[in-house]
Amino acid sequence: MDAVWGAVTRLFGEFGASLASLALIDYDCERRSAILRANLEAVDNVRTALATITMLVGKEAAVHVLAVSGTIKALREKLKA
Repeated sequence: MDAVWGAVTRLFGEFGASLASLALIDYDCERRSAILRANLEAVDNVRTALATITMLVGKEAAVHVLAVSGTIKALREKLKA
């Protein structure tokens, strides 16, 4: 989560990061996937910031958005399919 906050803060500053209201909802170690919650108005900014992440825990990485949904329940359904 530090990498996500860092990316959002670098691109949009502390004020922009605070508007995102980011929260980690779930993380699956096996699938290496996470569910993040963000303010609706900040979704595009968060997606942009995620695309700039190139290192995680000292290793090269790329972050991809698999799905976006209005509710956590609907998102889990999308990810099952």
